[in-house]
Amino acid sequence: MDIFSITTSEVFLTMLVRFVVSVLVNWVIVDRLYFSRCRRRDFYFTFTLTSIAVFFLVFFMIFVLEDLKTKTSIGIGIGLFGIFSIMRYRTDTMPVREMTYLFVIIALSVVNAIAASVTLLELLLINLIVVLAIWLCEKKLKIKAAKLVQYDRIDMIVPEKRDDLIADLRQRLGLQVTYVEVGAVDFLKDMAVLKVYYDAPIHGSVSDKQKLTQSDLKGMDQ
Repeated sequence: MDIFSITTSEVFLTMLVRFVVSVLVNWVIVDRLYFSRCRRRDFYFTFTLTSIAVFFLVFFMIFVLEDLKTKTSIGIGIGLFGIFSIMRYRTDTMPVREMTYLFVIIALSVVNAIAASVTLLELLLINLIVVLAIWLCEKKLKIKAAKLVQYDRIDMIVPEKRDDLIADLRQRLGLQVTYVEVGAVDFLKDMAVLKVYYDAPIHGSVSDKQKLTQSDLKGMDQ
């Protein structure tokens, strides 16, 4: 049988409509809610391509395999969640906020691909609820931009000099620092790790690094 002679217009139309919904919703989440605040182009790239890949993967696993009379079930979707839950990026650890966005993107892509028993209006309502939930969390919580900084003046980390510490960080970083948390302290190297919170319209003004790796620490020793 010629594979190209099989009529799949109905399945293709269903896929196209749901794909448009998935892309539009994920674009609103990534571009309007996430990227407008963080300006992390690397995660923009990851979120966008992950949503597209997951949608097509799940859709064809559900619809095409069922069309070929192969036994499929919701177990496929659960299996996909298992795969992505144990998947680890061999780079710097992804921050919790970005990991949450990635999970939401994957979840919506799966829902839009397998929700064959609901109408298009119900599907749009589900997506709208998720978008509104993200918007409310972003608006109400107002997460401040923060950076980890290796600081070379441990005499300034005492509570009595907190104002001087903030003033020094403002001058050296060029940021409107508002709050500082003191982490690990190394008296042998006269170094402390600070988590610096600052006011900024977007994230990433200093560096996109969220933590210092072993290679960074070795570089500081040289």
